[in-house]
Amino acid sequence: MTELPLYEPPVAGTETDTLIGSLERLRRTFAWKCADLDAAGLGARLSTSSLTLGGLLKHLALVEDEYLTRRLLGRPMPAPWDAVDWDAEPDWEWRSAATDSPEALCGLWRDAVARSREHVAEAVADGGAGYRAAYVSRTGESPSLRRLLVDMIEEYGRHAGHADLLREGVDGRVGEDPPAGFQV
Repeated sequence: MTELPLYEPPVAGTETDTLIGSLERLRRTFAWKCADLDAAGLGARLSTSSLTLGGLLKHLALVEDEYLTRRLLGRPMPAPWDAVDWDAEPDWEWRSAATDSPEALCGLWRDAVARSREHVAEAVADGGAGYRAAYVSRTGESPSLRRLLVDMIEEYGRHAGHADLLREGVDGRVGEDPPAGFQV
């Protein structure tokens, strides 16, 4: 796989590079919307919703590990997810984010993204976009890496839109793309 810039998918790349590049662009945009905020900024919400940027950071860290650790490779969920009673607290990541520091939330998300990048590279090396995930659905089907990447793009697309609104409400930051030099 070719090295991709973190800000744009290739114009005419392979299927795998385009999927990964699209996901990376959304990750970068999301990170920019959450960057440089204190606890109050990450905890700010719109009056009609309980959604916060801090909650989004923790939720997307969970989604990264659920899809690209557990489902893709069949590996156990890392901390903190492995200690949560999900039946008793199905929305734990959203609720618990309110008491986490900005550093903890950003670190949790960055660590999950780093694991996901390693796991995707492993799957690409072993079968490309058609690599079959370890996860088996109730109907006996295993999704391809291609499908999991599309699911991740959809998840980030939805939540990057939420992050746009939340961040604008905090300090007026608007825009589609992070400035040149912004690092995830």
